Amino acid sequence: MRVITGSARGRKLETLAGDDVRPTTDKVKEAVFSAIQFDIEGRSFLDLFAGSGQMGIEALSRGAKSATFVDKSRKSVDIVRKNLNTAGLYDKAKVLHADSLTFIDTIVEPFDIVYLDPPFGTGLLQKALPIIAEKVKKTGVIIAENEENEDILQNYGEFMLDRQKHYGKIKVTMYRHKDYV
Repeated sequence: MRVITGSARGRKLETLAGDDVRPTTDKVKEAVFSAIQFDIEGRSFLDLFAGSGQMGIEALSRGAKSATFVDKSRKSVDIVRKNLNTAGLYDKAKVLHADSLTFIDTIVEPFDIVYLDPPFGTGLLQKALPIIAEKVKKTGVIIAENEENEDILQNYGEFMLDRQKHYGKIKVTMYRHKDYV
């Protein structure tokens, strides 16, 4: 796993070992960032269910103003911190050891871009999406990674399906505000 482009290009990132860990593949990461390449510069990024933090780190490397990383696993939070140091991007980051659903309930300042990649089959994505739709700027984008056969809605609040791509057993869905679809 590596940073694809930007200021930290080529830096190798670590991930946790084990069957519970499912890092986003480079193919999916490249596709996501290709789709939002003009939305990143100077924007705030939320990497919810952060895991290794690679999505938020990629956003920072590509010019995001800030990134917030949230994960309830202490081991994941430690890996995120280590990866931020490796990438030289810690000064633009906020890393929180917290339950993601509890965290999004407390958001006061809306984010520009939110990436959600919860553990598959837990129902966390379906719980998080309606809440997060209220915590994203009107000009923002919500990106959800989930299992191919896992159902999610066409819209959440005023955020509507913009595009959906399938990558084997994974699908990535992007939502934009109804005024920007």
